Amino acid sequence: MDIELTKQYIHDLYNELMQQSNKNSALLDITDVLVQVYSKIDQTKNKEALLNRMVNYIYIVGFSNINLSKKAENDLIELGDIAKRAGWNGIYRGNSVDKSQFYGMFENMPVR
Repeated sequence: MDIELTKQYIHDLYNELMQQSNKNSALLDITDVLVQVYSKIDQTKNKEALLNRMVNYIYIVGFSNINLSKKAENDLIELGDIAKRAGWNGIYRGNSVDKSQFYGMFENMPVR
């Protein structure tokens, strides 16, 4: 897994989403998660599983709440392709709609 390329996709997706004029709570929750994953991916043991949870979270929370540009959609697809390597375990290690799975016990989680 190429960490730098993965981080670039996350960074680009974050920037694309922050350019949207309608920053609803779903969009802000997704960008919070992108920042968390970006900052933690270097130290995470199972990087693919973390990406898998992030991609699933974005698909579920953002499904009817945000509109993705073609560039953002392509970045998310690329991240999904990388996340596929997590296998079956990646999908069952977290609640897909709970943002708190990306925050540590002592980390401050923004409430939107």
